[in-house]
Amino acid sequence: MKVLRLAFILCFGVFFACKKDSKEESAPEADPFELVSIEVDSLSDTTLTYTDIGRQPSMKLIFSSALDISSAAGSVLFNESSGERVPYSITYENDNRSIVVKPVSALPSFSSFRLVVSQGLQNTTGQTLEENVVINLSTRLDSTDKFPRISDDELLTLVQKQTFKYFWDFAHPVSGLARERNTSGETVTSGGSGFGIMSIVVGVHRNFISRQEALTRMQRIVDFLKNKAQRFHGAFPHWMNGSTGAVQPFSAKDNGADLVETSLLFQGLLTARQFFDGGGAAESTLRNDINILWNDVEWDWFRRGNQDVLYWHWSPQYNWDINLPIRGWNEALITYVLAASSPNHAIPKSVYDKGWANNGQMVNGNRYYDVVLPLGPENGGPLFFSHYSFLGLNPNGLKDAYADYGVQNKAHTMINYRYSVANPKKFFGYSEECWGLTASDDINGYLAHDPRNDNGVVSPTAALSSFPYTPEESMRALKFFYYKLGDRLWKEYGFIDAFSLYEPWFANSFLAIDQGPIIVMIENHRSGLLWDLFMSCPEVKKGLKDLGFSSPHI
Repeated sequence: MKVLRLAFILCFGVFFACKKDSKEESAPEADPFELVSIEVDSLSDTTLTYTDIGRQPSMKLIFSSALDISSAAGSVLFNESSGERVPYSITYENDNRSIVVKPVSALPSFSSFRLVVSQGLQNTTGQTLEENVVINLSTRLDSTDKFPRISDDELLTLVQKQTFKYFWDFAHPVSGLARERNTSGETVTSGGSGFGIMSIVVGVHRNFISRQEALTRMQRIVDFLKNKAQRFHGAFPHWMNGSTGAVQPFSAKDNGADLVETSLLFQGLLTARQFFDGGGAAESTLRNDINILWNDVEWDWFRRGNQDVLYWHWSPQYNWDINLPIRGWNEALITYVLAASSPNHAIPKSVYDKGWANNGQMVNGNRYYDVVLPLGPENGGPLFFSHYSFLGLNPNGLKDAYADYGVQNKAHTMINYRYSVANPKKFFGYSEECWGLTASDDINGYLAHDPRNDNGVVSPTAALSSFPYTPEESMRALKFFYYKLGDRLWKEYGFIDAFSLYEPWFANSFLAIDQGPIIVMIENHRSGLLWDLFMSCPEVKKGLKDLGFSSPHI
C-alpha cells in the first residue's frame, strides 16, 4: 500500500511541475496515518486472522505516527463474535506510536473475537485512519483444568445432580412435565417427560430430593396427563401445551397421536409406578392413576386395520397421512415391547416379527472398525438408538431371534467411538477423549449425527449416556468435557447439547431428550436402578416373553 501511494505521489509531482508557475513551490504532502503492523503474542499475520491464540493474548498495534491518546478509548473495540464487549486494557509504547491491548481476564477457549480499530482513531496532528481495521481472533484449548479434581464417583454424582435440575427446576410450573428445550416456554414433550420422570426417581435415590417431594411432583404430572392432556385412542402427542394440555403440532400434519413418544412416556410412568410401591393412600392412588392411563392406550389400534406393523402417527384431521410404519432398527424397540405388554390392547408376535423386525431385514452382521454389528444400518446409526429404549429395558442378557441386545448396544457404541478416534474426515478435536455422535442440535439447526452423517459436531449425551456399554471410554470423555472444556460446556443444567472444536461452535441449548438419558444411563451404570424397576413390571415380563425374548431379568 505504501509503495503504490509513493509511486502515485512521484508521478503526480512530475506532471504538476511542468504546469506550475516557475515562482510557485508545491506544498509537501503529509505522510498518511496508518496501521503499520500487528502482532498477536509476538506473531504477525498479514491476513489479519489469528487462530489458536492463548486465552490472555497480547495484541500490539504499531502505527506510522504518534497517537492522540484521547481518541483511542472510543476507537478500539474488542468484542466476542456475538457482539458482546470484552473488557480490556490499553497501554502505550514507542512514544505513543504503539498500543498494546490485553483482555482483563482470560478468554474462554475455542472462542472467536474481533478487535476493531475504527477511523475515529487520530494521530497528534489530527489525521485519522483511512479505513477500519478488523482483526479476527480465535482461542485454542487451554489444557489446564477448569474445575478442581474430584473422585470419579463424585464426578458422576455431580453430573447427575446438575442435569437433574433441568427436569426439576426447569419443569413446567403447571404440569410438571419437561419442556422440550430451554427455550420452549409453554411447550412440553411427552418422550422427554418420560425421561424426566425416571430422573425424578434417580433424584430420590441420590438424595437430591425427598421421596415426598418426588411424590408431590408425580401427582401433579399424572393428574395433568389424566385430566388435561389431549389423548388420541389413549396415546399422547409429541408436544403439548404445558398449561392446557392442548396439542402443539410437531409438524404440519403431526397434530395427533405419536405412538413412539407415548411409549417413551410410559417407560417412565411404569418405572415410577414400580418405585412408588408404598402402602399409603397417596402412593396407591398414584399407581392406580398410572394404570388408568396405561390401560387406555389402544396399541393394537395403531396397526391401522390389523396390519402386521405399528404406525407412528395418527391425526384426527389428517388420519394416517404421515404414513410412517415403525420398523427397526432404531430407537423404537420399546414401542413394540409395551404394545405386547398392554393388558387390554396387546399386539401378537407376528406384528413384531413382520413389522418391527421387517421379516429379519433389520439384521446386519457386518464388521465395522473390527466390531461385528448385529443389527441396524451401516456403522450403527446415531447412538440414541442404544439409549432411548434401554433406559428401562435392561439389554444385558436380553435375547431374541435377532440379537443379543447387550452385544448389540456395546458393539454400536464401540463402532461410534472407534470411528471418532480414527477420524477419517480429519475433524479437529476428535480423539479418545472427545467423541460421540448422535441426534442433537447442530450448527445449522438439528441433525442426526452418525459416522455416515458427520460434520464435526460432538454431542455430550452420546458418550455420557453410553456409560453402561463403554465405561472406560465414557469416563475419559466425561473428564475431558468437564475438566478441559468445562468453561464452554458446563452450564446451569449440566452439559450443553452439542459443540464443535472444528468450527469452533458451542450450542446454547439443552434438550430434554438429551439430558434425560445422561442422568438415567449413568444411574443404570452405577446401580441398575431404572433397569431393575422397569423390568420388575409383570406386564413387561409377559410382553417380552410373548415376543420371544429371554432374559435373566424376566
